[in-house]
Amino acid sequence: MKQLTLLLISLLFFGCNQKKDEYGELRVGVSYQSITPKIGAFIAGDKNNRRFTTVHDSLYVKAMVLSDSKNTMAIVVYDCIGMLHPTLVRIRKEVSSRISTSEFDASHIVMASTHTHSGPDVVGIWGPDQMTSGVDPEYMEKIVQKSADAIDAAWKNRQDATAVYAETQFGEDWVFNISDSLSLDRSLTILQFMDYKGESIATLNNFACHPTIMDGTSSAVSADYVSSMYTVLDKKIGGVNFFLQGAIGGWVQPEYETKSFENVDKRGQELGRKITTALKDPIKLNSESIQFKSRIFKLPVSNVNFQQLAKMGVINRSITDSVSTEVAWFSIGNAQFVTHPGETTPTHSLESKRLMTKQGPKFVIGLGMDALGYILTPEFYEENPKVKHSEYLTGMSIDEKAGAILIDNLNSLANKK
Repeated sequence: MKQLTLLLISLLFFGCNQKKDEYGELRVGVSYQSITPKIGAFIAGDKNNRRFTTVHDSLYVKAMVLSDSKNTMAIVVYDCIGMLHPTLVRIRKEVSSRISTSEFDASHIVMASTHTHSGPDVVGIWGPDQMTSGVDPEYMEKIVQKSADAIDAAWKNRQDATAVYAETQFGEDWVFNISDSLSLDRSLTILQFMDYKGESIATLNNFACHPTIMDGTSSAVSADYVSSMYTVLDKKIGGVNFFLQGAIGGWVQPEYETKSFENVDKRGQELGRKITTALKDPIKLNSESIQFKSRIFKLPVSNVNFQQLAKMGVINRSITDSVSTEVAWFSIGNAQFVTHPGETTPTHSLESKRLMTKQGPKFVIGLGMDALGYILTPEFYEENPKVKHSEYLTGMSIDEKAGAILIDNLNSLANKK
């Protein structure tokens, strides 16, 4: 009996060591909160003075906290048109009041938005008229608190994890760059985190396409095709699933699509099935260590409309001849990520990926850390531009130089030790 007891203790001891060796020191926690707006809230996207009359599907803030032996970070994704950087500053302050800064550096929170045009106005420019903000301060406070709730819960429920990835292409028959058909990044990049049972904790799914099938035609709250993608993934693989929007500037759209929720479901389900198929033959990360770098810097603002909207309080942030924003560069093993603070072009996406020199999956997060409108390449600003829709797109852009300055800052972070 004594020998049997010693044998069981030995098996348990070495079994635990084997598990630790297998999973390293990566820990992952996830959580989410509803941020569905009230009926009557202003709808972001399309024209002014449009209000919600019903809810088709709920909107969420989803949080993932990741840690290894040295670093901790969080990724927070919103079903909205684009969260502004000052909101991230408020969220970081609230998280710091809940989790000790010695344990979690709130500056390592990465914020991203899916860019649905069937979500609430969180910017200000879709109010009752062009001179009045459509942002509800009470709703924005709810965003801050719900975000902190989700991050706090994700922090507390972290568990040992391992990660695999998959890469494929998607959207050939319905996603187009309507301003420049030759420039497009159809990459669908997936990173899945699993527990010791091999069950999914979460997936990060990165793809570029406006979630705007119902843009301007519905007064229902919806995450558009992203919601249908989530439904498929929640059922097929489980865990908490995240959509990381890609570079959709230069107008990467669901073009020639029937504007119906039946079609929304069709396209979202197709995307979900593509992800589950890709994950049937995944590749393991070559390590699971976390590295994180970020930078706050200024972009020039020559578009006087942005300056005036800020001066009137329609956009609630400081915008003069420049605006402060932020980018992040981080990696999880050989999975590499960058954020873009607005709707960048596919050209910027491909340039960013060229800066990622490791072999492995590459993620470009559009509407990351900020939402500064369209960030375009020089040909959009030519006197007689050959690029379609240039007049509108440049009118929603802060400055011609923003794209080059963004890439310069990402290049600097890439080479920073």
